[in-house]
Amino acid sequence: MFDALNERLTGVFDRITGRGALSAKDVEEALREVRVALLEADVALPVVKDFINRAKEQATGEEVIRSVKPADQVIKIVYDGLVEMLGGEEPVPLNTNAAPPAVILMAGLQGSGKTTTSAKLALRLSKFDRKKVMMASLDTRRPAAMEQLATLGQQIEVATLPIVAGESAVQITRRALQSAKLQGFDVLILDTAGRITLDEALMNEVAEVADIAKPVETLLVADSLTGQDAVRTASAFNERLPLTGLILTRADGDGRGGAMLSMRAVTGLPIKYLGAGEKVDQLDVFDARRVAGRILGQGDIVALVEKAAADLDQAKAEKMARKLAKGQFDLDDLAAQLNQMKKMGGLQGIMGLLPGVAKLKNQMADNNVTDKMIDRQLAVISSMTKAERKKPDLLNASRKKRIAAGSGVEVQDINRLLKQHRQMSDMVKSLSKGGGKNLQKMAAMMGGLPGMGGGGPDMARLKALGGGKMPEPSADELKALQDRMAGLGGGQLPGGLPGLPGFPKKN
Repeated sequence: MFDALNERLTGVFDRITGRGALSAKDVEEALREVRVALLEADVALPVVKDFINRAKEQATGEEVIRSVKPADQVIKIVYDGLVEMLGGEEPVPLNTNAAPPAVILMAGLQGSGKTTTSAKLALRLSKFDRKKVMMASLDTRRPAAMEQLATLGQQIEVATLPIVAGESAVQITRRALQSAKLQGFDVLILDTAGRITLDEALMNEVAEVADIAKPVETLLVADSLTGQDAVRTASAFNERLPLTGLILTRADGDGRGGAMLSMRAVTGLPIKYLGAGEKVDQLDVFDARRVAGRILGQGDIVALVEKAAADLDQAKAEKMARKLAKGQFDLDDLAAQLNQMKKMGGLQGIMGLLPGVAKLKNQMADNNVTDKMIDRQLAVISSMTKAERKKPDLLNASRKKRIAAGSGVEVQDINRLLKQHRQMSDMVKSLSKGGGKNLQKMAAMMGGLPGMGGGGPDMARLKALGGGKMPEPSADELKALQDRMAGLGGGQLPGGLPGLPGFPKKN
């Protein structure tokens, strides 16, 4: 989402970081380039003007800390400005503590992702907040809209209101309220109808539903890829409905991100969640500090560890830890790590969350390092027999030819994979020797992500990242994650992060 903005801002900061002192002219030029970068990202002009004016005052006023390098101070000022623009230091929680059923009304235009987002929110409330949730579709116009919500409800094991043909949205609302109350549901999510564009009939229907349901939360679901149109939509809905927050969908897309940066400032409404993918579990709590850190190339270690923890299979992790303690690491173990990497968003997803590696993305693309590499390596491993995966030494020339034919790669690709596995296996064996000291080192190195044992970096430390300063991990935390990445496939990009899958460079 913010790749283009990140690239521009990183370039600005790189030019000023090497200077020992900055003149007023240097600050003026840097902020002018930040202004251009924000405008190119489709941030609303009034928002950019306010942002730059505040940044200029802080950069030249008494608040400048003399003990800090001027370049670092400018970066800090921009970071603080982004945090303020996005909504402040602390995430705004969803209010579900009202007398049950607490009604959450989902509003928005057609195609913004309301129905899928309703299911995502229901899953999050039932899974993490332990709420008993019911969903009801009020969309009587879009074909199969009600059936879609019912199907999603079955998928995530959340109750949905039975469909009764011929009812209006108002009638469905009254029936949903009565049913949720009688069955003791904590939360009722109402998925309203959308339109391709704003119209009076839509607004009247949604407003009438809101009057009847009296929701504790009225959330506008907006497509973040629509740019300033999303801001205009939010303003129009906010004039007619008592909106309490925003959910931005398709935050994993390749848009310029201006809608997200403008939305809070223009509407005054907090962004509560980000939809970061098509899957029903891909809904993230919005945290302004972490988003600002990602815009400025600082990564998001907390999100990385949260993704790992969400997919953690404790039994598999303990089994893997016992094998590693014995110095055992076969190709099945390598496949498990590659699959874990895919679950967490693939190579691009993980790289986007690691601090200091955003500049490698273009380099990765030039070297044809993509998520397809992981699929190819998994195809190679799955083409082997069980015995070959357990004991790679069995792989002679004829077996390699058979595996290459079965997985659609060259024999040299298999040799690279085996070399990478051998390096990882040797590392595991060396760390398993020498008693507790090396085992503790191995746990610290591999504990940052699931499936490799250990407890990972201190969660209190991770949650504290970004609290009032640029969210930088400690050197030990960054080293642990980079070492962990090194265990995911060998190879090395020139001057970049080691351990990325090592298929041939693109000609």
